[in-house]
Amino acid sequence: MARSGEGNPFEGDPGNPFQDPAVIQHRPTSEYATLDVYNPFDKPGQPAPPYEPPASAPTVLPVTPAAPALPPAKKLSPTEPRNYGSYGTQDSAAAATAELLKRQEELNRKGKELDRRERELQNAALAGGAARPNNWPPLPSFCPVKPCFYQDIPVEIPVESQKTVTTMYYLWMASIVTLFFNFLASLALFCVDTSGGSGFGLSILWALIFTPCSFLCWYRPMYKAFKSDSSFNFFVFFFIFFAQDVVFVLQAIGIPGWGFSGWIVSLSALKLNTAVAVLMMLVAIQFTAVAGLGIIMLKRIHSLYRRTGASFQKAQEEFAAGVFSNQAVRTAAANAAAGAATSTFRAA
Repeated sequence: MARSGEGNPFEGDPGNPFQDPAVIQHRPTSEYATLDVYNPFDKPGQPAPPYEPPASAPTVLPVTPAAPALPPAKKLSPTEPRNYGSYGTQDSAAAATAELLKRQEELNRKGKELDRRERELQNAALAGGAARPNNWPPLPSFCPVKPCFYQDIPVEIPVESQKTVTTMYYLWMASIVTLFFNFLASLALFCVDTSGGSGFGLSILWALIFTPCSFLCWYRPMYKAFKSDSSFNFFVFFFIFFAQDVVFVLQAIGIPGWGFSGWIVSLSALKLNTAVAVLMMLVAIQFTAVAGLGIIMLKRIHSLYRRTGASFQKAQEEFAAGVFSNQAVRTAAANAAAGAATSTFRAA
């Protein structure tokens, strides 16, 4: 039995763990001797080899702290409403947008009104301060009959009412054109049926009467009403144009012998001549369209009139002011008062 400190106690032992080839190949040599593989039992009494640091120290990489894990996104169910922002914020933005659009429209309207007034002033300056010459009806210069009225819708009518006045002007023109075609249809009917001479004669009379009277009695009052915001002219227009709409409806109906190629007369003409009946039906369609447009425009102008704050009392005041401002009326009233006073003194 070997004594302690006298050599390797496992030397010669077949179960010596240091004789393992895996250990032997890592034994220190003269070229490779470090404390990592130093075996104190290999050579007793021999000092340990000196420590040799490695040729290059390994580079220590900085450790970056890991970002905190985010919680998983919540998956919305199909029935759960999505939150696109505050409802109060959306309502405020919509209200602000509507207000901006309203202001923009107001500025555009005022700009058009200023342009109209500027054109009016320019026309007055070109005319040298004199009254503007009449320009309607637009007759050629060689015609002995001169224009009787001055009419300029873009200059005299406010911007918000120009479309209405223009539509009424086209309605008047359409009614006159329809009366002309009514005259042609009545002439064609008279050619195939000589017993209808009264209707043909009345068609000529209606064309001659309605052409100037409709312009003077309801179009011009409507034009002046929108031009000067006159309640009196509005009342005159409503009274006369209501009667005109009644006439439009009678024209579309076409009562036999009245001189209107309406539906009743047109259907009756099918027994006489198909071509004449078709021509009269076209005129009946025109009468129907004019009557429908007339009723629509009457309601529209009445709604515009109610929004202006006009009243019957204002119309009476305008009428009284217009009557008493007329020089002829004032002269006649003064003469009547003087005559009455003279008669009273004589009687006394």
